[in-house]
Amino acid sequence: MAAKKLQVGWYGLGSMGKPMAENLQKYLAKNNQSLIFNNRTMASGDSLKGLGASPASSFGELVTKSDVIFTMVNNDDTLKSLLQQAYDTKDLSGKIFVDCSTVHPDTTKAVTEEITKHKATYLAAPMFGGPAIAVPGKLVVAIGGPSSAVETVKPYFQDVIARKVIVCKEEPQSASMLKIAGNIITVNLMEAVSEAQVFAEQTGIGCGPMEELITEGFGPVAGGYSGRMTSGNYAPALDKRPGFGVSLSIKDANYALAIAEEKGVKLPATEIANKNMKAARDEHGEVLDCASMYGTLRKEAGLNFFNDKSRQSDE
Repeated sequence: MAAKKLQVGWYGLGSMGKPMAENLQKYLAKNNQSLIFNNRTMASGDSLKGLGASPASSFGELVTKSDVIFTMVNNDDTLKSLLQQAYDTKDLSGKIFVDCSTVHPDTTKAVTEEITKHKATYLAAPMFGGPAIAVPGKLVVAIGGPSSAVETVKPYFQDVIARKVIVCKEEPQSASMLKIAGNIITVNLMEAVSEAQVFAEQTGIGCGPMEELITEGFGPVAGGYSGRMTSGNYAPALDKRPGFGVSLSIKDANYALAIAEEKGVKLPATEIANKNMKAARDEHGEVLDCASMYGTLRKEAGLNFFNDKSRQSDE
């Protein structure tokens, strides 16, 4: 007897969630299956619907109709509020919830305990990589939770959403903690690239040759961060959405710094990067990318916060 096909649902169609969901729908379509989706702004799912996915009128409806439920949201409070809607549907028995967001490990632990009370399974599966990597399905995912559930959902990730699946411990918060650790590297790499690019501009090296070196010598991730700076995308037009908002990056850095303090670990470089991101946001608002510490460093070097390809003001 053929194994039952699981109905898959997806909530969250932001700059990361949308390309991830689209890649998952393309994979499901090969097996004559259709993703069910919901989002706060349903118009964001028009392209997903065009690929064959089916909209649900609410997250509760999505949960009721799905066996595996993926979520990709901005922060801990949004996740907890969303899952409360799932609890209100009453019968969650046997369902698998897979959260791809970056949340505090304590949030993951608390949510796991609550979902388990409802006889469902919770997996934490945070992502490494930005929207540009999400589109071709080349993210890296860390996944933590019961091994049987992990094996069930791995095919939805490997070579669909992600190029690599890192399996963590059976406690979902283990994946959340790895994500926090990875973000230490991320913010420090952005800070280092920012410093190098400002140095290159002020010494006459030029941003072009510097970006070539960063990309070829230190890899496409570092090169991608450089591109956010030199293209002006670190400070996009006020009517545009940043690739990854500065406030989200500050949130992630704050989590790392708080956990490090609890454990007696010093993160001096992360403190500097976080300070520079906060300075950018304090002066120029929320419509900034996580790479906006570049603008702070430009200003400290006597340059304009905005380069010739970014927006030119906050009005």
